[in-house]
Amino acid sequence: MQPRRERIVVRAASGWMGMGKGARAEALALIPTLFVSLCIFPTVTSQCKIMKCNSEFLAATSGPHHLGLEEAPEFCTALRAYAHCTHRTARTCRGDLAYHSAVHGIDDLMAQHNCSKEGPTSPPRLRPPPRGDSQERSDSPEICHYERSFHKHSPPPNYTHCGLFGDPHLRTFSDSFQTCKVQGAWPLIDNNYLNVQVTNTPVLPGSTATATSKLTIIFKSFQECVDQKVYQAEMDELPAAFADGSKNGGDKHGANSLKITEKVSGQHIEIQAKYIGTTIVVRQVGRYLTFAVRMPEEVVNAVEDRDNQGLYLCLRGCPLNQQINFQAFHSPTQTTESRARRKGPSLSASPEAFTYEAATAKCREKLPVEDLYFQSCVFDLLTTGDVNFTLAAYYAFEDVKMLHSNKDKLHLYERTRDLEPGNMAGMELPTPLLFPLVVLACLSQCSAIFL
Repeated sequence: MQPRRERIVVRAASGWMGMGKGARAEALALIPTLFVSLCIFPTVTSQCKIMKCNSEFLAATSGPHHLGLEEAPEFCTALRAYAHCTHRTARTCRGDLAYHSAVHGIDDLMAQHNCSKEGPTSPPRLRPPPRGDSQERSDSPEICHYERSFHKHSPPPNYTHCGLFGDPHLRTFSDSFQTCKVQGAWPLIDNNYLNVQVTNTPVLPGSTATATSKLTIIFKSFQECVDQKVYQAEMDELPAAFADGSKNGGDKHGANSLKITEKVSGQHIEIQAKYIGTTIVVRQVGRYLTFAVRMPEEVVNAVEDRDNQGLYLCLRGCPLNQQINFQAFHSPTQTTESRARRKGPSLSASPEAFTYEAATAKCREKLPVEDLYFQSCVFDLLTTGDVNFTLAAYYAFEDVKMLHSNKDKLHLYERTRDLEPGNMAGMELPTPLLFPLVVLACLSQCSAIFL
C-alpha cells in the first residue's frame, strides 16, 4: 500500500473533470458563462433564479439514462421546460449575463435538434439515488474512506476547523478570529478537492453591515470515488440535495463517500465527504447562512500554488483592509459612534436598535461564557438590530463543539491579530481596486474548471 503522503499527491492530479456525453455535453456547454457571471455579479444572481433553471435542465438530461440524439423528442421536451423556467424568472434576471447566455443557448439547441417551441414540457426528472444511499457501500474502495486508508499503527490525522457566521465573523483554520466586511463574492476554501465561495450582501439598505446570502460548494471529481458535484444555498433556499438532484457522489463505485443529510428541513444540512475526511455544516439562521467545516490539515494544505492563495479566507483570513476593529465595540462609550459609522444616522435610531446593555443581556441568554462568540453576538445586535444574529453566534459555537478536534480551544478570548487604534477609517478598499481583484480571482478560478 502506498504511504499516505504519496497517495495525497496522486489525488491532486484528478483535478476538475468534465461531465456527461451527447446532448448532456451540449447542455453543459452553457455552464462556463454561468459560473463567471455568478462570481462577478453576486447581487444580481442572488435574486435571479437562473441557477435553479439550469439545475432542473441538467437533472432532466442526466442520470443513468441520459438523453442522446436518438431521443430527440424527449430532449426537446426538456428544452421547452428549460425555456419556460427562464421565462418565469425573466423579470428578476433582466441584467444577468448568465440568464441571457442561457436564453441564447436554448435557442441554439432548439435549432440544432429541430425542436418546436410549442409542445409538451416535462417537470425536472431528478436522478434516483443508487441503492444503499442511506449507508456507505461495504465494498467501497479503501481510497474512498480517508481514515481507513491510514495504517492502524500510524498516528491519526490532524483535523482543523473553519467557520463563518453573522456580520460576518471568521474563524480560520489556524484559530484566528476576525470580523470582516468582505461584501460581494469571496472564496472561503480553494484546494485540490473542493472549492467554497460565499456571497455577502448588506443587511439593511445603506448599511455596511453584511451577512452571507449565498453559498456555493464544488466537490471536484476524484478517482473512483465521486463525480464532480455542486451544492448551492441561498437565502430562504437551503436544499437537501446537490444541484443535479442527487444526494451522493454520483455513479462511481465509492459514490456514498459523499453524502448530504438534512438535519432540520430548510434550516440545517450536513455534508459528509469521507473520501477527504471532511464534514461541512450549513445552516440558515433568520435570513442568512452560516458555514462550518472540519477538515484534515493534509487536505487543507493540498494547494498547488500556496503562494497565490491570498483570497482563500479560511486559510489566510480576511485582508487587513477588510477587517473591522472588533475591540472598538466592546466599550459602551464607543457604541453610539461606532454604530453610526457602520449603519448610518438614519438606521441607528430604528425601533430594533439595541443599547450596549440590552445587547449584552440578550447574548448572555444563549452564550453565558463571555468569549469572542459572545462579543460577536453583541457586535451583531448593535450593528444590525436583528435578534436572529444571537442564534447565529450560538449555533456557530455549537458547530465548533462538534467539529473542532481540540476541546481546549473551543473558546477564544482575544483577537489573534489586533488592529491599530483608529484604523477603521483606513480599512475601506477603494472600489476601483477591489472589483478587479475579485473579478480576476473568479475568472482564474473558473478558467481552471473548464480548461
